[in-house]
Amino acid sequence: MQLRSILLAFTAGVITFGVLPAQAQAPIALTGQVSSAAEAVMEGVVVSAKREGSTVTVSVVSDDKGKFSFPASKLEPGRYTLSIRAIGYELEGPKTADVAAGAATSADVKLRPTRNLPKQLNNAEWLASFPGTDNQKKALLNCISCHNLDRIVNSAYSADEFMQVFDRMTGYYPGSTPQHPQRLIGDARRNLGQGPGVKAMAEYLASINLSKDESWNYPLKTLPRPTGRATRVVVTEYDLPRKQIQPHDVVVDSDGIIWFSHFGEQFLGKMDPKTGKVSEYPIPVIKAGFPIGTLDLKTDQAGNLWVGMMYQSGVARFDKKTETFKVWSIPKEWQTDAAQSGHLDPSATHVDGKVWVKNSDRSQILRLDPETGQWENLGSFSDPANGKRLGVYGIPADRDNNLYLLDFSSSNVGRIDAKTGQFTIYRGAIRESRPRRGAVDEQNRLWFAEYGGNAIGMLDPKVGKVQEWVLPTAWA
Repeated sequence: MQLRSILLAFTAGVITFGVLPAQAQAPIALTGQVSSAAEAVMEGVVVSAKREGSTVTVSVVSDDKGKFSFPASKLEPGRYTLSIRAIGYELEGPKTADVAAGAATSADVKLRPTRNLPKQLNNAEWLASFPGTDNQKKALLNCISCHNLDRIVNSAYSADEFMQVFDRMTGYYPGSTPQHPQRLIGDARRNLGQGPGVKAMAEYLASINLSKDESWNYPLKTLPRPTGRATRVVVTEYDLPRKQIQPHDVVVDSDGIIWFSHFGEQFLGKMDPKTGKVSEYPIPVIKAGFPIGTLDLKTDQAGNLWVGMMYQSGVARFDKKTETFKVWSIPKEWQTDAAQSGHLDPSATHVDGKVWVKNSDRSQILRLDPETGQWENLGSFSDPANGKRLGVYGIPADRDNNLYLLDFSSSNVGRIDAKTGQFTIYRGAIRESRPRRGAVDEQNRLWFAEYGGNAIGMLDPKVGKVQEWVLPTAWA
């Protein structure tokens, strides 16, 4: 049985998604039917199993007959704790199941209505539930880059109090947590906007939280459960050894080993998906006293891992054979307290010997020659139509090491010709789509997320046109 795998990273855990072909027939370790008093047959219920003493949770989804099945290749013999995910429901029983070698264990799962629906809502469901315009709701997309909406809706802050919260937030590193807060240094501040727009945001948040009542004055809306083809998946989740770990970017190397960046700590993480073993490699601190944490993680053609060191204002290359780092600092004369090297791309370094790096301070585009240690500063880039500087979030390079700039503040996708320096702007049809993070495929086409457009974009440089596909679920 072949699995096509997609890898995602979440706080304190790593998850792999395997898509099962419809015709797959494999030995079963655990199977059963999902039902409730309200629904005799329940399709689209996520059923999860975690073996006692294990750090691995495996999940499957019930089909149109309410049946779920765990492949024997995914569950070793032992006692498993069962859990479920179905909006509006919670598990009544059974809570455990014993899996034996060479035999299929049967466990019919019964659900009951949940006593706490708000706690189950995801961000998309909260956004669908909120009153207000799409523009008001889109502003909240900036919030969920760092935390979920549950924090906002369960608060009782007034508009004036939210303004104070905003002011405090601008002084913290984005990888801060309540357990490990990190203040920015000097005059560095994060940009949350200014003027009437910020006040309007505060007033909107105070209208959807619990500042005026003990419950929300709008109905809670939920999304339908998966159906059909969407139920044919196996999800494997690996617990990481410390809750403080914030995996941000994830890379799978040629040996199938998983590597991840730490958003709030100065480590490079490694995990063997066969055993779940996690190793951490400390990255040198090059700017003492400044926040620690990393963001972009990519590989060069030789298989070396490169990581953007954020407020440490440098980039690091990890040699897997020697398990050592080499670090390059952004020249001090280009640094301010706000210097931040989160994004980079070494994937086409073999073409011209250059690594692209972005300094988030004024969205400056830099180029590093690792052999000589020399840096170039290409400066900031603006939209020629209005002179507005691009707010870049993502700098994927193509096969020839030309660079794309994904403008998180508009609908622009910029392109820098590596040889001539010529800068070209492309735009999709969706206004304020906010392109971010992308990758170039084997045909040298750029694929990217459209954060404000709820869409996926693709730019084919041969055609010079952006194509867009809107996701079927709003706020996804």
